[in-house]
Amino acid sequence: MAKSGAFHRVFAFVRHQLTAWNTTGEGIHSPYLFQIVRFVLRDENTFYCFADIERRRELLEHCDDVLDVVDYGSAGSKEGTRIQRRVCDITRQHLESPRVAQVLFRIVNFMTQEQKRPLEILELGTSLGITTAYLASTDSRNRVVTLEGSGAVLKVAQGVWRELRLENIEWHEGNIDDTLYKHAREKLDVVYVDANHTYEATKRYVDYLLPRVTQKGIIVLDDIHYSEGMEQAWAELKADPRVTTTMDLYHCGILFVDPHYLKRHYRIRI
Repeated sequence: MAKSGAFHRVFAFVRHQLTAWNTTGEGIHSPYLFQIVRFVLRDENTFYCFADIERRRELLEHCDDVLDVVDYGSAGSKEGTRIQRRVCDITRQHLESPRVAQVLFRIVNFMTQEQKRPLEILELGTSLGITTAYLASTDSRNRVVTLEGSGAVLKVAQGVWRELRLENIEWHEGNIDDTLYKHAREKLDVVYVDANHTYEATKRYVDYLLPRVTQKGIIVLDDIHYSEGMEQAWAELKADPRVTTTMDLYHCGILFVDPHYLKRHYRIRI
């Protein structure tokens, strides 16, 4: 099964590279969306916080501490599965890449400047807290709520945030199938979903979250080409009448809900 999944992802990547054509904003009529593609996704400037966050990633990559991890994503039960994982293995296998995490930072930074107010940000799947740090570093006034199933993993993430002096993060431990419905705020500007990578969970989470996303808000889904099930979920969400425009970046997908946008689907290389 794992080998089949790897072949699927390679095929999906090649297909994306051959079909992505909106990389510099061609054919995008909305000025707001055009700016996101041309001046945010293609931005190569380094922001002040990148080096500090990446130093923490490097430390995690060399940490051999063994954690007693509770995995709800593959357990199929409310209790989860307990497994032992080294911090360095989690870092290398499950953390978002610097490239994608920095794209998320740039998007949130752009949205904060455009909307001229603090944003409400929700993350499903904290892991070791590196992507959370990028989301929280955009502006100390933005509120980031992050949900993580494993307390041992969350404890490491909390240490990362303390070292980075990030004080605008609120965290909740437990099965996201429970904590999401307790802690998701009524109005959300940015949602980042990097939790249970299955068709059923992805559709369930997004169906609950879409009515809470503000008009200029977005939902970002990680690993939309991870499996056939995730690709099916992405295809159905693209067709959802509550979703107007989508951007497929291969590594993740962005859902826009602004009713003023045309129903358009863009594939973009980053």
